[in-house]
Amino acid sequence: MKDLFEKIYKDKGPLGKWASQAEGYFVFPKIEGEISNRMKFQGKDVITWSINDYLGLANHPEVRKADAEAGIAYGSAYPMGARMMSGHTDLHEKLQNELAEFVSKESAYLLNFGYQGMLSTIDALVSKDDIIVYDVDAHACIIDGVRLHMGKRFTYKHNDIESLEKNLDRATKMAEHTGGGILVISEGVFGMRGEQGRLKEIVALKEKYDFRFLVDDAHGFGTLGKTGAGAGEEQGVQDGIDVYFATFAKSLASTGAFIAADKEIIDYLKYNLRSQMFAKSLQMQLVAGALKRLDMLRTMPELKAKLWENTNALQSGLKSRGFDIGTTQSCVTPVYLKGSIPEAMALVKDLRENYGIFCSIVVYPVIPKGLILLRLIPTATHNIQDVNETLDAFEAIRSRLENGTYKRLSASVAAAME
Repeated sequence: MKDLFEKIYKDKGPLGKWASQAEGYFVFPKIEGEISNRMKFQGKDVITWSINDYLGLANHPEVRKADAEAGIAYGSAYPMGARMMSGHTDLHEKLQNELAEFVSKESAYLLNFGYQGMLSTIDALVSKDDIIVYDVDAHACIIDGVRLHMGKRFTYKHNDIESLEKNLDRATKMAEHTGGGILVISEGVFGMRGEQGRLKEIVALKEKYDFRFLVDDAHGFGTLGKTGAGAGEEQGVQDGIDVYFATFAKSLASTGAFIAADKEIIDYLKYNLRSQMFAKSLQMQLVAGALKRLDMLRTMPELKAKLWENTNALQSGLKSRGFDIGTTQSCVTPVYLKGSIPEAMALVKDLRENYGIFCSIVVYPVIPKGLILLRLIPTATHNIQDVNETLDAFEAIRSRLENGTYKRLSASVAAAME
């Protein structure tokens, strides 16, 4: 019999195997200072493009005041217990009601965390006779939720409606045999590429197929739509989304999440979401803080306007200088370059050390081999100076990538990887 840990000693995993070269710099970096457009990385001032603080609420004085007052009033423990047993309060209900109204749904339910909440929502919605059809580029929380499913599941090509229809045909035939139903899952905004899910086209397919539609709108909530209610509002199909999910970890700059749907659906879920039934309630300090943030989202449209002013300046500037930013339809701004993993490491080090720009880097196996993706997240705290400095820096690193500078600099890294 093998030692359970034998595989750990032999294989650290696709990312873990690079820990000695990457940890502390490329992964698990320590970015310090007040959350804003400019922070510190290893003692150096950097323009920060890797924080999901879309509306700039993380360090807003009104938010900090509300959080501090809630901390004094409730501490960081209350309520102590699962909501079903001893952790339910008027403030929890108030936040749920206001969230439901904001996203135009009958009812809403708070979740402690977005990741576990989405995973548990999928688990609660389907049984072994049901079929799940989901976008192949779905977030890890969706993939892990689908893995819990004991029935059949199919992926469709990313944002490909023809592929979705083919899989709905397969799912329909199978559901007729099993006696189950069909759940389609998409993201409102795909967080890596920035593309919106094709929600309008998917909702239109309800005229042809019988399915229910779950949308993870973590990056759309607060950033898209006339009021900020998300990708469904942006595309005019919020009514066609059966279960709407969003997290507080992006636009609301906090911890927690929620689901919204018809009241009967939410009533069912709150009695069947295992991750909420058997976990401590979302603490009151976070609930009170989320109420303040939601109020600011509703009453301060200038926050979203500033976010999009910065987003448009960054994206139009990149395109005018010949950079490939893919087909983003959101604030998420990917920049695609061609190069190896060692070249990517040398490029990012140069960007951080010599140009004072901190953004996330994505390489194979997350994206195809030979590509480098630099992912920028504009926020309302950025300004035109940040944008211009970043555009100049990106031109410089592209030139050094194309003339082979990073290839030469990365030779030792490449040798270590062999």
